Amino acid sequence: MIIEEKSQLLSRRNFLIGGTSAAALVLSGCTRSERVVARIGKGRTTSGKSSENYALIYGPKHDEQFPLPAVDLKKVKSKFYRREVANRTGYPAGTVVVDTKNFYLYWTQPGGTAMRYGVGLGRAGFSWNGTGKIRWKQKWPKWTPPAEMIERDPSLEKWSAENGGQPPGLDNALGARALYIFQNGQDTLYRLHGTSQASSIGSAVSSGCVRLLNQDVIDLYNRVPNGSPIVVV
Repeated sequence: MIIEEKSQLLSRRNFLIGGTSAAALVLSGCTRSERVVARIGKGRTTSGKSSENYALIYGPKHDEQFPLPAVDLKKVKSKFYRREVANRTGYPAGTVVVDTKNFYLYWTQPGGTAMRYGVGLGRAGFSWNGTGKIRWKQKWPKWTPPAEMIERDPSLEKWSAENGGQPPGLDNALGARALYIFQNGQDTLYRLHGTSQASSIGSAVSSGCVRLLNQDVIDLYNRVPNGSPIVVV
């Protein structure tokens, strides 16, 4: 049975207020949280990265289980293209940092750099922040919407756990990859995942999860090992 279908899941409230003292530090809106957001706004690209061939990076991927079409880059602002930047997050190498103010996700690397990706985030009222761990990753995952989401949108009932969830594929809500966020050993219901909706990058549209372009989430999946810490500010 996949993790999506576990009966013991943290409530959104428990996720926001629970966890370690580090989580409390981020969630309290303290000076550190404000400082981090300010520092990771607009990173400069490292030498040569600004001239990368994005048509190639975001081109079709025929070697996938479900071959991916090219991203329509006209639907994505260039500032949200994947690039390597100086690490100004204040976090050490091997940390996923999501900057919700600027719609960026950083994977911090040795040598003072970070891979930066554009993301789409939860709608007002469903967004979240905190600290946790990436405890599980999956290629072309099945998606099982939680009961509270089905309650808000009854059309999702067809993908409920009782109905077997939404099978993997190009139309799946989690896209080509999913990285599952845990806190205190429990699934938070929040994921880093792929999307084919290019226009959603850089905006607040989804119900609580952090979405990346499919080509970007594949790149992130290949870089981030299980157990990596994640901070959402």
